[in-house]
Amino acid sequence: MRPIRPAFAARRGRSARRRGPVRAAVGLSAVLALTVTACGPSEDNAADQPSASASQSADGKITIPDDLKDRLKEHGVDLDKWKNGAWKNWDKDDWLREAGDYINPIIEDLWDPDRMRDAEQPDKPVEEEDLSGDQGKTDPTPEPVKATSVSPPYHGSVPEAGKVFFDGPEGSMVCSATVVKDPAHPGKSNMVWTAGHCVHAGKNGGWYRNIAFVPSYNDAGKSAAELKGAKREEVAPYGVWWGDWAQTSEQWISQGGPTGGQGAPYDFAVLHVTPEKGSGGKSLEETVGSAVPVEFNAPAVQQVSRITATGYPAAPPFDGQKQFQCADRPGRLALNTTDPTMYRIGCTMTGGSSGGGWVATGRDGKPALVSNTSIGPVTAGWLAGPRLGQEAKGIYDAVSEKFAGR
Repeated sequence: MRPIRPAFAARRGRSARRRGPVRAAVGLSAVLALTVTACGPSEDNAADQPSASASQSADGKITIPDDLKDRLKEHGVDLDKWKNGAWKNWDKDDWLREAGDYINPIIEDLWDPDRMRDAEQPDKPVEEEDLSGDQGKTDPTPEPVKATSVSPPYHGSVPEAGKVFFDGPEGSMVCSATVVKDPAHPGKSNMVWTAGHCVHAGKNGGWYRNIAFVPSYNDAGKSAAELKGAKREEVAPYGVWWGDWAQTSEQWISQGGPTGGQGAPYDFAVLHVTPEKGSGGKSLEETVGSAVPVEFNAPAVQQVSRITATGYPAAPPFDGQKQFQCADRPGRLALNTTDPTMYRIGCTMTGGSSGGGWVATGRDGKPALVSNTSIGPVTAGWLAGPRLGQEAKGIYDAVSEKFAGR
């Protein structure tokens, strides 16, 4: 998925698997596209006093606080010009990339049904030669597990799942994501988990723009043909939620790329979101009715009997409009001898599935998010995701704490 990062073997992220954003990049020896995104947990200065996020008034209008406007100006961004198309300027010198540089002002109705439907998965998959070989702890390549379609309405089966939409230099891209619990706001979370390559381009780029989350996208499971001319409520029944803050790992920002496996063990990100339009004062968790906890001390591979990965694969033979899942017993994948070993499962999902949540039974015996789709092979027979440890917890805690008093 490329930012997998938007493309497979290029990261099924954007598109789904580094195949994440489709137009995302995928990592590992396959065709997974990953999309990565930005701020790392180690950058405490960026999380201490983040600028205020957009707020919503009683009449449903979004207000951009003065400190955010000032921050935009510091980077040469005129908010009015930005909303009228200046965001399309991807001059490398002006492409914000540092952890504290994240900005994503809401552009109302930018993500209309047609634009969402046509967003691409990330592109460049990971080639076999990108793998470091069986260094570290790597188990045999798993047998492919055919992705099965989730029965609609999706909200009835996996209410926490949805799609992430964003813009990059190559155009509009997509990834998958999951609503997660917020310790600072029990029962009222506005936090979403996805892949780093779905928010940030990695070592050769910066933050993606117009990042938005759509829970239960295409809830009725309609075909692409049926979605032509569809109303917004049909594709986004629970609204469009813009990322008013995002953080990813320092490793992803400094090492990540659209292909290969660089940065993949740290390819995770947390978004804090706000509704584009009125939500009746409800949080994202209240709106969708669910959020999953995150397990940062996940059991060893040998102790996990089954992991279920959910996503919206967009690279062929899929089209990104429907939700799929794969369930398999995980194995281990080591890209090198220094980075953490990743989880790997058999799965035929492609780019666009990047960032999608991996759920397993946690140490307390209840379902918990233990990873997310990051990379996969061009042949689309398996997916790999990072094991979540202290780096991931640092990002998660920083985002929660940043909005704790709001």
